[in-house]
Amino acid sequence: MDVYVLGLAVHPSADAIRDARLEEIAYRTCRAALDDAGVTRAQLDHVTLAACDELDGRAISSMLMAAPSGAYLKDELRVTDSGLSGLQMGALRIASGRFHLGLVASWNQSSIGPFEDIGRMRADPFHTRPIGMNFGIADGLFASAVAARYGFTDDAASERVALRARTAQRNPRAVRRAVPEAAAVRGSSFVANPLREAHRAPLTDGAAAFVLASPEWLAAHPDTTPRARITGAYWAIDRYQLGGERLAGLELVRRCYDEALRRAGVARDAVQVVELEAQNAYCDLAYTDALELGGATTVSPSGGAWAQNPYFCTGLVNVAEAVWQVAGQAGAVQVPGARCAVAHGSHGYAQQGHGFVVLEKMP
Repeated sequence: MDVYVLGLAVHPSADAIRDARLEEIAYRTCRAALDDAGVTRAQLDHVTLAACDELDGRAISSMLMAAPSGAYLKDELRVTDSGLSGLQMGALRIASGRFHLGLVASWNQSSIGPFEDIGRMRADPFHTRPIGMNFGIADGLFASAVAARYGFTDDAASERVALRARTAQRNPRAVRRAVPEAAAVRGSSFVANPLREAHRAPLTDGAAAFVLASPEWLAAHPDTTPRARITGAYWAIDRYQLGGERLAGLELVRRCYDEALRRAGVARDAVQVVELEAQNAYCDLAYTDALELGGATTVSPSGGAWAQNPYFCTGLVNVAEAVWQVAGQAGAVQVPGARCAVAHGSHGYAQQGHGFVVLEKMP
């Protein structure tokens, strides 16, 4: 893949954005991304939106959100899995050779709706909805399965929360929060044993937008300097059923990571940064272990979901952090010498779907 990140923007993070409608949040973010890229909306030949009707509280979210996101009278496409899926689709559209300059946008105003009620609505109505399945219970099943198979303890999960929260405190783009002590995390109430409330990353409101360009567009605009190059991507969806092997096998996340690197032509030891979407501490422990991340690879230097977590588009925020890393613009959380970074996103009950995007530094 040979697609370039021309510009990007992430809406200022907040637990709850009360001074703007969702349309305004999207408009501000897309406008900032276009300004960052130094292009106008008129120059775009396509727009890719990533949005969730249920989380937005809209029957067809893109009907109201397309115009403020810059898609009026543009070739528009929408995906509903996650914000990271939107970036992958936008990049594929450019890689097809048919499009050359596109905008990708995603958002989530998590504070406006009952999150776990929405989780129950997404359950199968005959088999899982009657037992009260929601995101918290599914994550509890995941935590129980990986704890049993890999020996992750309550203490390890609590310490991981404290680590990520300390890292997030250094990130200038993070929501300002006190760093919890591991003992306080261990003392929080259970959501679904062994998952505690404080093991889960706090939800936030937010949005992210990217301007992507083709090599042909760059050749026609030689004065333009991209932030980063997308060289590989891969994603897949696992089984819906929450069996033990599906939860604890972790085969899918390994395969997606390895395949993204293979398609990018990048060796494992050449990756300096991986930004994980880990919605809770057990996910963080499991993915870090499964992907064998360590040594020369810094995991979630932004603080990950503990920095900001606009649930549906957290994976897209991870891409932004990865771009800033390879561009040398990550600020206080910059990893020295970062030339290759990988961004991860997940979605569905107990992280049913996974995706990765590989970003490399511009020459």
